[in-house]
Amino acid sequence: MRQGAARFISVQNEYSLLKREPELEVLPECDRLALAFIPYFPLSSGVLTGKYRRGEPPPSGTRLAGVPTGRPDSPLSDQTLSVVEALEAFAARNGHSVLELAIAWLVMQPMVASVIAGATAPVQVSANAKASSWVLTAAQLDEVDEVAPAH
Repeated sequence: MRQGAARFISVQNEYSLLKREPELEVLPECDRLALAFIPYFPLSSGVLTGKYRRGEPPPSGTRLAGVPTGRPDSPLSDQTLSVVEALEAFAARNGHSVLELAIAWLVMQPMVASVIAGATAPVQVSANAKASSWVLTAAQLDEVDEVAPAH
């Protein structure tokens, strides 16, 4: 690196329980280069909040309002919503919401420096902050990997 030149200190890619592609190359490279990783869309455009349901249109006013459901290429495909339902069941068995699971799981990833989730109301900010207090066990992380495996 040229003396006096700025050095990259972090990267930002889409990463969530539903979008785990960074685990293939980006996160190992961040580790190798000592770069922090900041995920964007940590709640998959709200899909990991529990507000979208199979067989129901997306709620009006949400990020995915008007997005077709059920199609394989939709962020609200039956396959995606099946994974979300399984994650919701896992979270509920452990006394948490799927939103709490989504954020807590990201916080547990070694290269993730911070999780920044959007919010439109103070109650959402509080819920997002509270979510990081759930420390998943190794067995819980393994179970999550079975439900939402890396690609």
